[in-house]
Amino acid sequence: MSEAYAIVAERAGGPEVLVKKPIDLQNLKPEAGQVLLKHQAIGVNFIDVYHRSGLYRQNFPAALGCEAAGVIEAVGTDVKGFKVGDRVAIFTSKPGAYATHRIVEARELVALPDDISAETAAAVLLKGMTSWMLAEKCLAHAAIAGEAPKILVLAAAGGVGSLLVPWLKYLGATVFAHTSTAEKAEKVKANGADYTTTLPYAELPQWIKQQNNGEGVHAVLDSVGADSWKSSLASLRKKGLWVVFGNASGPVPPLSPLELAGAGSVYMTRPRLVDYVDNSVDLTTASQKLFDLLRKNVLKAEINQRFSLADVAKAHSLLESRKTTGSTVLIP
Repeated sequence: MSEAYAIVAERAGGPEVLVKKPIDLQNLKPEAGQVLLKHQAIGVNFIDVYHRSGLYRQNFPAALGCEAAGVIEAVGTDVKGFKVGDRVAIFTSKPGAYATHRIVEARELVALPDDISAETAAAVLLKGMTSWMLAEKCLAHAAIAGEAPKILVLAAAGGVGSLLVPWLKYLGATVFAHTSTAEKAEKVKANGADYTTTLPYAELPQWIKQQNNGEGVHAVLDSVGADSWKSSLASLRKKGLWVVFGNASGPVPPLSPLELAGAGSVYMTRPRLVDYVDNSVDLTTASQKLFDLLRKNVLKAEINQRFSLADVAKAHSLLESRKTTGSTVLIP
């Protein structure tokens, strides 16, 4: 039998705090409503960095990882719709995916179709459903009337960005994309973005207006946070929507509502995916839409980095240094 273990953060800190802990499978038994899942692939996301660093409060030592795919090995009582041997994937707000095996709540599982591999699911489930939330839910609140929505996407070559850009194009949006390097900008352009730039954040609002007949965009999808927020606000047209869904450079500082007024009566939201898929109907809708767009080749599972689970610290280091593109997966 292969080794059973988990990776945990012993304390808040950098990648060096990640350590390997053995799992006793004999004592890992699912209770009512739970299943024992053997992971085949695990997704790496920036939220894992926030958990490890302590930006999102944790009790240490802390389990990490929110996204994985694998096979059910045991089923507790009162589980409906799943059985031993089923292929499934999961995104959960309760970290613990950095492990060879894990007990999970059956209600949080997504059944994997035969044509979706475990690696694909682990690479795109969380990021893909986040893209669904942003493109199809959050933007429904933007002040857009009678024209194609014009959207600025920051970190457009990252894990979410590489799915979000083609999703927005599929919905008919004009996409302005910001990346950190010229190489990433080329990838984003090939991914469907209408306009790309690597300009400093401070120069973004003027660039947007130069490309857009002197106007700002309808919405900014901002996963950067501290470094970008002022430019995000200044890039919006009146009554535009600022969606902050990440903190790659740190959290946005406390903000007065008067700053939203001064930017043109703009709106701000800080969505969490767990609030948009907190019931089986929305969870199924989001995952099925994601799988459908993968089948249509609208979206691609661009897995550009693979690591063994034991080498997850290397994956975190690359992610934080913004040297990754597309998705990163861990193989137990």
